Amino acid sequence: MAAAMATTPVVGLGTSTLSSPNNRLNLSSGFLKSPVTVRNPLKVAKASGGKFTCFERNWLRRDLNVIGFGLIGWIAPSSIPAINGNSLTGLFFSSIGTELAHFPTGPALTSPFWLWLVCWHLGLFLTLTFGQIGFKGRTEDYF
Repeated sequence: MAAAMATTPVVGLGTSTLSSPNNRLNLSSGFLKSPVTVRNPLKVAKASGGKFTCFERNWLRRDLNVIGFGLIGWIAPSSIPAINGNSLTGLFFSSIGTELAHFPTGPALTSPFWLWLVCWHLGLFLTLTFGQIGFKGRTEDYF
């Protein structure tokens, strides 16, 4: 009985039959790509100077254009006087001056310096992040 079940044809697979786990079936289809040997980048000889790494050597792909344009792209709009006639950059820089007036003592937790610090840097880092995504996406033909 077990021998008969080992070669039972399976409906939907054409002439394929069930076999024991020791025998491997090589099913192919027009929807699947041809078998390609997948190389493990950790085992490639002399990858990254002979060191085993999981990432490309230049994973950040740093470009100074992004930093320059991102900084200009954030300072320009944050310098528009939109907060009671003051700009975010102006409020942040003036709060730095106010806090430096009593230098050895740090800013109090209720000081508006913290609000301007967080808002200004949050905007800067978002601008730099989206600038990196957009600039690299354009140069590498993602969009």
